[in-house]
Amino acid sequence: MEAARSSVGNGISGRWKTAWASKNSVKTFTIAVLFGVTFSLFLLSGRQRDLGQSDTCYFPAVFNFGDSNSDTGGKSAAFRRIPLPNGNVFFRKPSGRYCNGKLIIDLIGIKVKLAPYYGSILNVAAFDVTELLYPAAENLGLPYLSAYLDSIGTNFRHGANFATGGSTIQPLDARMTKIGHSPISLDIQLAQFEQFKERVNELYKEGVDSNIKSKLPRPEDFSQALYTFDIGQNDLDGAFKSMTEKQVIESIPGIINQFAQAVKRLHQHGARIFWIHSTGPLGCLPFHVLDYTPTENVDQNGCIRSHNEVAQEFNRQLKESVIQLRMQFPDAALTYVDIYSAKYSLISDGKHHGFANPLGYCCGHYRDNLCWRKKTENGTETLSTSCSNPSAYISWDGIHYTHAANLWVANKVLDGWLSDPPISITQACRISIHFEQQ
Repeated sequence: MEAARSSVGNGISGRWKTAWASKNSVKTFTIAVLFGVTFSLFLLSGRQRDLGQSDTCYFPAVFNFGDSNSDTGGKSAAFRRIPLPNGNVFFRKPSGRYCNGKLIIDLIGIKVKLAPYYGSILNVAAFDVTELLYPAAENLGLPYLSAYLDSIGTNFRHGANFATGGSTIQPLDARMTKIGHSPISLDIQLAQFEQFKERVNELYKEGVDSNIKSKLPRPEDFSQALYTFDIGQNDLDGAFKSMTEKQVIESIPGIINQFAQAVKRLHQHGARIFWIHSTGPLGCLPFHVLDYTPTENVDQNGCIRSHNEVAQEFNRQLKESVIQLRMQFPDAALTYVDIYSAKYSLISDGKHHGFANPLGYCCGHYRDNLCWRKKTENGTETLSTSCSNPSAYISWDGIHYTHAANLWVANKVLDGWLSDPPISITQACRISIHFEQQ
């Protein structure tokens, strides 16, 4: 397998070096122009928000709920640290993420945190501009979204991440525990949020010192924050491992109902702006494909057709639930985001975008040395190995996506191309737009 990876890397390395050299030249020019144009926007951004002259939403905080697709350190802090080579790009150390670099939630955080300073540009420009502004986010002291369960060096000023790897929408039962899913299901994440909010309010009432306040959201931030969801994949994954496909489909309404109850619970706590991801094409995850033997149930990309059809049915019901929630809560803005279409499009046309075999993966070895675990052999712990060119792969470890793939997907969804209503995440607070789409 490693030989195949090397040949892929050698085959495309020349093309990528040329492309990146050209891209870096464009970036240098773009950055110079961009900062000149946006200097006045930086000075006027606060005034524009106060006067209501900008279409850009200002989110003082982001609160995320989900599984390993958006976990920035929850499971790693609660159980066992996710080792290198996870995090070896950008972070240069274990980052608590099941990825070599950033997740989509990191890219969401960058975009919404830069909106107050570069809002007018972010509303009209492609996500590549946000990639150019990564250094600006660092220079402005805007932290990545901290995992709620991580107690070391955390900063919750701009929100908290309650997602943990292996989490489900449904409360954990014996069947899910046996499969190995996380006990920190969505209802537990909501309980953690409720305690977090309550304790923040208590600290502010007690007159805590400014140093502590600087690392916490303000009480008024909770009603203005962006609430994001990326969860549901493990509910279906666990069901596939213990039910017939017919039974899996029959279980979906109950799962969606529990999700809707979670949104209602947050609404009771003042949440008003929701950004809700669909689940991805489960039948295209390399580890699922390797576990599946029938050949007549695969599509043109080699994905398990029936598993993807179940995922699409889950998404159909999820979208319908979001529409119903809009009608139930006219004071809220709920955006449904079609992550499935973005990821399946990438898998279908990956080679056109510079990726190798869409069903290959970069880190670890199937059933032998999983990327997110250390292997002990003769009393010695060893780390998984990574391919030489992770940017050429869509899948990082057979289940999760690489930084390069996450960036590509984020580029497709954060600007509104696959959202309902079709708006950028920096405009997700505009309730009137949501009702114009009904």
